[in-house]
Amino acid sequence: MKVNGKSFRTIWDEDGKVKIIDQRNLPHEFIIENLNTVDDCVRAIKEMHVRGAGLIGGTAGYGMYFAAQEASDIQEYEKLGKLLIATRPTATNLKWAVDRSIKEVLKDFDNRVPISLIIAKDIVDEDAEFCRMIGEHGAKIIEKISNEKNGEPVNILTHCNAGWLAFVDYGSATAPIYNAFDKGIKVHVWVDETRPRNQGARLTAWELGQHGVPYTIIADNVGGHLMQHSQVDIVIVGTDRTTYTGDVANKVGTYLKALAAKDNNIPFYVALPSSTFDWEIEDGIKQIPIEQRDGDEVHFAHGLYDDKIIDIRLTPLGSNAANFGFDVTPRRLITGLITERGICKASKEGVSELYPEMM
Repeated sequence: MKVNGKSFRTIWDEDGKVKIIDQRNLPHEFIIENLNTVDDCVRAIKEMHVRGAGLIGGTAGYGMYFAAQEASDIQEYEKLGKLLIATRPTATNLKWAVDRSIKEVLKDFDNRVPISLIIAKDIVDEDAEFCRMIGEHGAKIIEKISNEKNGEPVNILTHCNAGWLAFVDYGSATAPIYNAFDKGIKVHVWVDETRPRNQGARLTAWELGQHGVPYTIIADNVGGHLMQHSQVDIVIVGTDRTTYTGDVANKVGTYLKALAAKDNNIPFYVALPSSTFDWEIEDGIKQIPIEQRDGDEVHFAHGLYDDKIIDIRLTPLGSNAANFGFDVTPRRLITGLITERGICKASKEGVSELYPEMM
């Protein structure tokens, strides 16, 4: 994707250094940060310098490259891997990337450093390519709606940020939007602000604007009203973990959007690369761990004031705050899953048609 006309990925290695876009102060500050150690990667993931399923996986891949440099034996290497996994419990790409690196490195531990670097590069390159393919498949749905509307703009609602900032490039939920827009299809995106960290208002809006895609930021609770009044044609969201049976864990509030879409007969799609599937969990509501984050994210708003980025308290002193990071949308509410291999029903049978080797 482009920032002020220049192409960027969210994570890359350059002259032996691993670089990321520090997303904490976007859209007000664009900062490139170096990662040099496992601890750097742990901090970046935990404190959300990087966030989003695919990018967390890519950062973990490079984290294992640093682990290969820092560890003197297999036990220490695996211990550093567990340290990375513990940073964010819900996103499955994190554990997937760590396990992938460990599996290959253990075949030839003496050559762990070059092997882990190859794996890290493969992980980020695959993530970008898979998201590009998600865009190809998902754009067909948008094009069909456009044809049905005789070329009038397709109104798409999305939640949180499942854009290129959440992956290595292209994004998952946004990839079909960018693809359709680049083909000349008229689109307009309703962007949920996504409290409490406002990833929609800060990140999705910023990257859509950089690409030139028309958008409107809305408060999180406006989506249902728009659906009732025929102002939403399709909902496309991302996911941090999806069971092989089709249940989806995504940013908290996704479930409510799915309920509203179902009630108003609006198609509700989830876009994801296969690295986001959990091939072991069957019941997402009962089995997917839901991250509970610091209550200060609810108490405070982070933004620009008088040319300075500050935190402003919103709540009464002494208030308790619960901060669940995700919720689970059951498969019955999902129209389909958009993956790099195509589109399938949100069911065990649908997923197995695209990924028979995993069943």
